[in-house]
Formats: sequence, C-alpha cells, structure tokens
Amino acid sequence: MPTRHDIRNVAIVAHVDHGKTTIVDAMLKQAGAFAAHQQLDDRMMDSNDLEREKGITILAKNTAVKYHPKDGGAPITINIIDTPGHADFGGEVERGLSMVDAVVLLVDASEGPLPQTRFVLRKALQQRLPVILCINKTDRPDSRIDEVVNETYDLFLDLDADEDQIEFPIVYACGRDGIASLTKPENGTVPADSDSLEPFFSTILEHVPAPSYDEEAPLQAHVTNLDADNFLGRIALLRVEQGELRKGQTVAWIKRDGTISNVRITELMMTEALTRKPAEVAGPGDICAVAGIPDIMIGETLADPENPIALPLITVDQPAISMTIGTNTSPLVGRGGTGKGADAKSAVKQRKVTARQVKDRLDRELIGNVSLRVLDTERPDAWEVQGRGELALAILVEQMRREGFELTIGKPQVVTKEVDGKTHEPVERLTVDVPEEHMGAVTQLMGVRKGRMDNMSNHGSGWVRMEFVVPSRGLIGFRTEFLTNTRGTGIAHSIHEGHEPWFGTLTTRNNGSLVADRAGAVTAFAMTNLQERGVLFTDPGTEVYEGMIVGENSRSDDMDVNITKEKKLTNMRSASADSFEAIVPPRKLSLEQSLEFCRDDECVEVTPEAVRIRKVILDQNARGRASSRAKNG
Repeated sequence: MPTRHDIRNVAIVAHVDHGKTTIVDAMLKQAGAFAAHQQLDDRMMDSNDLEREKGITILAKNTAVKYHPKDGGAPITINIIDTPGHADFGGEVERGLSMVDAVVLLVDASEGPLPQTRFVLRKALQQRLPVILCINKTDRPDSRIDEVVNETYDLFLDLDADEDQIEFPIVYACGRDGIASLTKPENGTVPADSDSLEPFFSTILEHVPAPSYDEEAPLQAHVTNLDADNFLGRIALLRVEQGELRKGQTVAWIKRDGTISNVRITELMMTEALTRKPAEVAGPGDICAVAGIPDIMIGETLADPENPIALPLITVDQPAISMTIGTNTSPLVGRGGTGKGADAKSAVKQRKVTARQVKDRLDRELIGNVSLRVLDTERPDAWEVQGRGELALAILVEQMRREGFELTIGKPQVVTKEVDGKTHEPVERLTVDVPEEHMGAVTQLMGVRKGRMDNMSNHGSGWVRMEFVVPSRGLIGFRTEFLTNTRGTGIAHSIHEGHEPWFGTLTTRNNGSLVADRAGAVTAFAMTNLQERGVLFTDPGTEVYEGMIVGENSRSDDMDVNITKEKKLTNMRSASADSFEAIVPPRKLSLEQSLEFCRDDECVEVTPEAVRIRKVILDQNARGRASSRAKNG
C-alpha cells in the first residue's frame, strides 16, 4: 500500500505531572514554530484556565510541528496529540489514540510507572500501537533510570504486550531544558552528549509508521473532537483515513444512528503550531478541522456520497461515579456572596438559576465529552450525571460555576451493576508513596475503607510504595484524610480496576456536622463559644440560613447551633468589652473537599461566589422526623 512519508501522527501519553505538556512546548520551540519576537508561556498547550490553575491537562489537544531533517530532506509534519494523564479524563485519551499511528510513553525517571501510566499504556496496547519510551526528568536528584526502565518492561509484560511492542526504543530526556539523548545519562544529570531534542525527533521519524492508504478507496474521515468558533459555528476535528477532503466539497455525513445526509464543507483548516490556518485539501493521514455541519458529533464519519462507508464508533469505558446536579434550592438563591450592595444586584442579572438553563448546559457538555452520561431523576429540576471519577465531575461543576450557574450538588455515589443477580461495584487500584514512618497510619486508613493490600516495595530511600485494591466509594473523601495522616508528604494515585461484589457498609467520616438552626449573619461572639465544639467553616459576617453546615462536630452526631448569637448589651457593659479570646481561623473547603465532606443527607450549594454545604432537608423539625422514620424503618 502507498504511504505518505511527509507526515507522522503521534500521541504523548503519561501519568499526571510527568512532563507531557512541557516536552511538547520544547518540541514547538525547537521546530521553529514561533517567531523570535513572540512572547511564549510555559505549558502553552494548557490553554484552559482550570488546566493552568490545577497544573493538569484536562482536554486532549493537537498541534503540528514542521520538522526539517538534518540531512536536508523535505520538511515533515509531525502531528502531536497531548492527552490528559488522569484516568478521570479517559474519554479524551481514547479519542486521542484513535487519531495516531504510535505513542510516546513518558515516564518520570524517579517516580517510574504509576497507575495512570498503566491506564494510558493499556489503551495504546489494545489498539496495537507501537510505543516509544521516553524517560523524562533525568536531572531529578532522586532519579533511578535503570530501575524505572526495568519497571516499565515489567509493566509491558503484565499488560500482555506482544514481542514487537516490547522491542521499543528508549529516549532519555530533560523536557524542561529541551534536551534528549539515546545514551543513558548518569542518575540526576542532564544528557551530556546532546543539546537539543534532535535525537527525539529522529526516533519519532524512524519508529512512528507513516500513514498508509488505498489509492482506489473512497473518502473516509473520522470525527474525533469538537470545537466552536464565534464565526464558523461548530468545528469538527477529524482524521482523514482514505481519499481527499476539499474545501467546498459535498460529502456524505454518516450519523451515529446510521442515517446518511449530504453536507457541504464550508471551511477546511489545518493546524500549524497552536493556530489553525485555512487549507484547500487534506489527504490520507492528515488531521484537519472542518466547519459547515452544525449538528455533527464525535465518532461520526464523513464519506464519499457515491460510496458511503462508516468507520467504527469510538467506544469509551463505562462511568464509575455519579452525582446529582440540580438548580439551587437554598434561601440565598440568586443573591450575591452576601446578598447586599449594588455589585451583588448587577451580578444577579447574569445568574443562571433555572432548570432549563442547567439542562441546556449539561446537554451542551455531552456534545464534546463522550465519557459523561446525563440521566433524568424523579425531580424535574435535577439530573444524575455519571462520569469516570470525582475529579472529572468536580471540573464540570467548577466550569459551570464560573459561567454564572447556581447549582445544588448531591454527594458522589458509585454506579453499580448487576452480575449474575448480585450487585457489583467499581473498584480502584490505589498506589501510595509514603515515608516509612506513616506506613501504619495509611494501612489503618485503608483497612477502614475495605482496601486490601496487593503489593508493597521499599526502594531503600526511606519511602515505601504500597498498592491496594479498594472500592471506589472508599476513596470518596479519602484524599483529605490521607494528606492529614501523612503530614502532607504522601502521594496517592488511583485507577479503575473493574467491578467486584458489593463490599458492604463503609463509614468513612466519623464526625458529625455543626448545623445552623436559624438565618442571620455569623457573629464573632458565637464563633468564640462554638469553636471548642469542633472546626468551623465560616468567617464572621457570613450570611447563613437554617440547615446550612457551619462546621464539623468533634463528636459523631450532628448538632444544631446558633452561630448568629449576639452578645447582650447592658448599661454597664459595651458589646466589645471583655472580648479577649482569639477566634481560631476557620477551615476553608474547596469544591472538591466540600463534595468529599458530604454525608448521604447533605449536599453542596455552588454559586459563583461561594461553596456552601447544607442539609438536604433544611427545616430542623422535618429533619428530625425524617431521621426517626429512617431508624424505625
């Protein structure tokens, strides 16, 4: 079959924070993608605000570099797909791998293969893609290059890779400095026999297969991603498998349900560095973007109108975690952070608080996010949203919050399934790296959460690596407690491992809640009296309402408290007299921590200014009646 030697398509896959985006930055700079006067940011591919804040890649993105071989040959276009390293965004990884002919597996020279490394590598091996191993961050003082290479070989064998896939080339790199070599450097040093990524580029050209095609085959192009433009409308990113795609051409659009309609390509664009530029034609193996089809979806095919042949739909793993997302039903709905002032009134006009707005936004998210599911519930203003993990759902809520939505979010639950008449729940493989002195605390923590230890290894550096298999619901709320028990030094990563029979009841949070028993503003006087009862979450002056959770009780049961109580004035004493006690600074919970904190009868109120935890039933008496009914069956 003929091949196109002027193009290579490769995806970079790795665990979180092993340096994918940094090495792509270096490739773009060294391939001359930018003019000398251009101001360049770090991690240019992380274009999303949340990606920059959290330091992780959330969306799979593609870029293209023009590489000029040193022997003076014709320039070669290398299309690079930067994929997320977090298993919660696995739908992005699966889409990215459907566009490429090989993968670069990036592994940290110190941390070695971790759960997400296993996840992304397993996806690549299932698609029979050749692999190039890149050992990154060789300059880390604690790097252990030989051991990491051996661990990677073990991982390939463990994932049943065939002989061709195990015979992979190895590149040693320091992505931050933009240096790569085929010769193994000393531990803790930058490769000395190179001053650029030239060996990395040449390895890609040598080991990534050039796209092959059939000259007689009709047009076939696979939609793998979606984007939007204010002028062009919906843009479909696709890989041309066979034939040619031209601007102005009429093509057959084969939808997910098998129906076919003819559409016209109004705009055709190709990626150069980080921008899309107009093009006239895209051939086999090209990754391009087209406009003019307003309702096109991921996984659909553009084909020849005379002979339309569909490509297989993109399949993704089933969701494991679900949460209820609905409209805000608290007494403070539609008001600013405090509900006071002109700024708050003007901000209220931008609020999105109706069920129709929330449903439209969730439907819009489904268009580009293939790993999400949205199901109806008994209530008309709430929907069950299912995803891969807690982080993926929290990112969705955070994005909606920044867009002006006010929401009520239920406690995350696991998505169970029936196998042979028995309930099975999702389980995770958790890898924990901790200093030796915290080993007992972590083992005890996992014992409470029904985790069983599968493996333990000590590298002799004072750190221990432990592997557990634990039910997914045991990891809801785990991270905060884990960081507290390990004094912030522990590192934990988990990945979906399948389904196992129901593990039974789990009690992950032993402490109850401090619940406000009336509406009003928090006073320093009340906080001073209540802080010995537990840990408070609110500042003085914060507006609260009945049923809102203002702190964590030091005991296991809930306590209704008056946090708005004011100091009584007398003709002998002023309100500020004798107030010498210092207020302990309240604990501020992020959105993820608030979701972890929730119990079954609690939910999270999310607005653009505030994240509040509240009881599902706000009225104190109604709550008491509901709990007594639950106890008495």
